Amino acid sequence: MKRFHHSVFIAICLLTLSAISFGDPGQSLTPAPEGTFSIAVIPDTQRYLGPGTGREEESGEPRNPAFESRTSWLAANLETQRIVFISHTGDIVDKNEPRQWRIARENMDRIHGRVPYGIAVGNHDMAGNTGNSRLFQEYFGAARYTGEPWYGGTYEGQPGHAPEVSGNNADSFQLFSAGGLDFVIAHLECNAPDDVLKWLDGVFETHRDRMAIISTHMYLGGIKKKSAEPPQGRMQWKKVHGDRGNTPQQLWDKAFSKYPNLFLVLCGDQSISITHRQTSQGVHGNDVHELLMDYPRDADNSDWLRLLRFFPEKGRIDVLTYSPAQDKLCESIGHCTARSDHQFDLDISAAIADHRAQRQPTLAPAK
Repeated sequence: MKRFHHSVFIAICLLTLSAISFGDPGQSLTPAPEGTFSIAVIPDTQRYLGPGTGREEESGEPRNPAFESRTSWLAANLETQRIVFISHTGDIVDKNEPRQWRIARENMDRIHGRVPYGIAVGNHDMAGNTGNSRLFQEYFGAARYTGEPWYGGTYEGQPGHAPEVSGNNADSFQLFSAGGLDFVIAHLECNAPDDVLKWLDGVFETHRDRMAIISTHMYLGGIKKKSAEPPQGRMQWKKVHGDRGNTPQQLWDKAFSKYPNLFLVLCGDQSISITHRQTSQGVHGNDVHELLMDYPRDADNSDWLRLLRFFPEKGRIDVLTYSPAQDKLCESIGHCTARSDHQFDLDISAAIADHRAQRQPTLAPAK
């Protein structure tokens, strides 16, 4: 009998572990293993059907099947997927009008009160390019979260200005813990202005002993504007807030790169890019994983969401892109044809080690 080569054995083991973690190609999602937990990410939900939506084939009130599919599945799978937090990266509505906002709230009501969550305000969630998010604030204002122990707070807006611009939960933060780790996650409006970034500085300084995440709408995509072609990265253009607004590159330069506890940035907005990821190094030497997800919205079953499955003791996140309507993991879509565009892992061992070191009590010097 020929001797079984050690390297072949290792390769088979790795493939087996990969299959257990991510599921076989084309297969459905597996339950989250014991010792893990998940953050779910809902990207742009701006495909509404019915009167006033521009898709008039439906009768009656407007509806959003892909939004409903996501939140129904999440509500039903909080336990099996060990979901501890849900983030919506913005463009909650397509048209900034009450009928769509009512549907959005009905959909988010499925998870409200059951799991911590946050919402980043997208450009479609504002009135024009002014940064006015009055309707978002009417349906998802800070009062909705009063009393929730995980709700950290909101930027109140510029002193002397109405809260419709940047105030009343347009920019917010949440606190949660899982797997022996403590997190702070900020949800920032599209092209957040300097006054918002100053508020964020204070939030992350106050919670510098927590692992930090930022969820914002517009961040990664075609650097030179609305392009799926290289180079892809932090965009150098903006959509809202006029002169006050910051481009994604400015967000990184002015704020994100300076937070030593930041390890993850989530975004949507760019369906032309579909998905992109990169890892950048902050000024303190910390690795920051930056993830874009905005899958095409041309059918009712375009309900892709992401699960970030944390393995704390392994220092790893498995990123899973899944469609509840189709009950399958994404293998290929559009120009993103590699499975690794949609199912991949992230090394966060250094971020976890730094976090645990921060929480160690300072020992008094020996006398």
